[in-house]
Order: sequence, then C-alpha cells, then structure tokens
Amino acid sequence: MQPAGPGEIAGVPRDAVVQVPERELDRRLAATDGQLRDQRPDEPSDRQPLHTVYVPADRVRTGLALRWGEQALAALSEHGLPYPEQLHERIGRKLATEPIEDLRVDFEDGYGRREDATEDAHARSVAAFLSARPAPFTGVRIKSLEPDTRPRALRTLERLLDALGTIPPNFVITLPKVSSVDQVEALVWLCRHLEPAAGQLRFELQVEMPQAILGPDGTCPLPAMIHASQGRCVGLHYGTYDYSAALGIAAAYQSLEHPAADHAKQVMQVAAAGTGVRVVDGSTNVLPVGDTDAVHAAWALHLRLVRRGLERGFYQGWDLHPAQLPTRYAAAYTFFREGAPAAATRLRAWLDGRDSAAQRDSGARGTGYLDEPATARALSGFLRRAAACGALDVGEFGVDRSMLEAL
Repeated sequence: MQPAGPGEIAGVPRDAVVQVPERELDRRLAATDGQLRDQRPDEPSDRQPLHTVYVPADRVRTGLALRWGEQALAALSEHGLPYPEQLHERIGRKLATEPIEDLRVDFEDGYGRREDATEDAHARSVAAFLSARPAPFTGVRIKSLEPDTRPRALRTLERLLDALGTIPPNFVITLPKVSSVDQVEALVWLCRHLEPAAGQLRFELQVEMPQAILGPDGTCPLPAMIHASQGRCVGLHYGTYDYSAALGIAAAYQSLEHPAADHAKQVMQVAAAGTGVRVVDGSTNVLPVGDTDAVHAAWALHLRLVRRGLERGFYQGWDLHPAQLPTRYAAAYTFFREGAPAAATRLRAWLDGRDSAAQRDSGARGTGYLDEPATARALSGFLRRAAACGALDVGEFGVDRSMLEAL
C-alpha cells in the first residue's frame, strides 16, 4: 500500500476525499458538537459584581449595607486616601448609594458552631433579611458537606429556604471546602429537593482544598465538577487561607500573591474558561484598622492585590471589612478608567472595519492594533464591566451604548 500523499487519507483516493458529503462530516462530529454546546455555552452577559462581602449570620441587621458605606466613608475622612478629586467624588457616591454589590451571609467559618436552636433562629432571621434585598446580589455560605458538618448544612438550608418561600433575584448558595465531584452531584440533588416550584437554585463552589485542583487520579476535578452541576454552578471562589494552610504554607506567607495561590487560580481559570462559570479571587486578612500608618499600610496592600487580580482577569474578590471598600473601588475604578480610552478607540475601529479588509487595515493603521474578533469581545466586555460597576458613565472616553451592546 502506497503511503498517503499530501491532502490524502490513507487508503482513500483523493477524489473520494474531495467528494465526502457535508452531512458525513456532520455525522462524524455530531457527538463532539453536542459536547461543545453543553460544556462551552456563551459567556454570561449579565453584570458581575466587583466583590463579595462576607458577614457572619449573627451580625446581619436591617441597614447593614448602609452602615458599611458609612463606616467606609468615615475611614476615608479620618485617614485619607490620595487619588484624584474626580475619582474621590465617584467613589464617595458609590459608598453612599451601593457600598456592597454582593453580600454573602456566612454560616461557616466566620460564624462557627452554635447550638441547633440558635442556628435555626439565625437561618429564619437571615431569610427575612435577604427578602428585603439588601444588595443587588445576595446569598448564603452553608457549612461543608463533609460528614461532621453535613447534617447542620442541610438543616440550615432547609430552615432558610422554608422561611424565604421564593428565591430572591441573584441569590446563590456557596458550598465551601469542595473536594469531590460527588459533593457537587449531591448539592444538585439537594437543590432539586429543596427549591420551590418557581425558580432554580444556583451555587458557587469554594476552592480551598488541594483535592479540588489535583485529584487522586492525577487529573483536575474542576471541569467534571462544573459539568456535574448541570448549569447550576455560577462561580468558583478561591479560598486563600484554607488552601494555603492545607499546603503547609506558614501563616506569615499566606497571601493572594503566593505562587501556590497563582497556580490554583490559573488552574481554576482554565477549567472554567468558556463555561459561563466565573472565577473569583480570594481575600486578604490584613484589615485596615488602628492608627493612620496601619490603615495606610493595609490599604496599600489591598490596592495592590485588587489591581493585581484585575490585571490577571479576576474581576471579583472578597472583602471582609467596611474599610476595605474604599480601596476595592479605588483600585477597580482606576484600572477601568486608565484602560477605557484605548479600549474604546480599538473597539470603535474594529466595529467600523469588521465588514471590509480595507477598513480593517485602515483601522489597524489608526490604532496600531490589528484586533481579532475575540479581542473585540474582550474590549467590549471591559467597557461593559466599567460601566456596570460605576467606574465610568456612558459618554465618557467616547463610549456609547451601541459599543456596549454590539458584542
């Protein structure tokens, strides 16, 4: 048998290859096409919050978000954070009107172990609190599905959902310490069992166990976890300190910028890419409290970590204290406002030239970039995020509504 020549398939004449019907290609690739549709849906176009604020369940009260905003503004007034006056006014408006974008009521580590009657009462009071929609995005973090905390996780969720009656908009359940696909499948079953007739419960998986990054068979379980969620998983959240401690990293060196943290988050990014599941950065436990020098040192760290995460594609992270809100918004607003002029120029050039090679060449000469469609979508997504979080207004930097909606 002669070896296949260029463009030939072994044992099949060239003419036969050329004449293979399109439907035969469709037949051969049908299973793959189906898997791609199921596993790689369109990226979500809805708003993603800049942060998630965790508050223990026994500390939530009516007006919590307003109090956090007031405390954040008080910290700014007392200690001062140097940034341009225009940005100062914009952050001040944010802290006065929407200081918390995503609020997660915590029944896990931040809450601890309580008597059953006490946690039952807190679950019911939290339900009333969440029904009032204290933030645009809300949810609860239950205890893990490990054997010793599983009964309490189930009981809390039952009490909470029974008291809620209906699922609030943008509500999620955060499952901590996920270590196996079986736990995700069990949570899917539990959601089906507990959710009301209308609406669907969604959840986030907190990646704070090394077993979620590398399983016993030498593979990463995260893609299988996402697939097992059957569309209910909307986020992977990195748990800075549990993950670091599990690796034996000394407390003084546990950080969002430790190489171990970077590795875990990059694996999470790759696993979630194209699935519609968002990857969320962790927190820093260095709080801006004490005298002005101590506050400024904590703010400098938080500013650097938030900016570092944004540059690496993590558009959401955790905040644990009201005085972290000023630096969350200062870092994010600076990041988006610095990048908006070039992003708007490049996107406009791409939109103007997408239907003509000559126009594309002209646009490339004008901007210095020859952007691909994927980059154009990223540019549009950047500007949508900037507008949604309040970093810029439509009309600034040449950004108009059509640019935000075009892709």
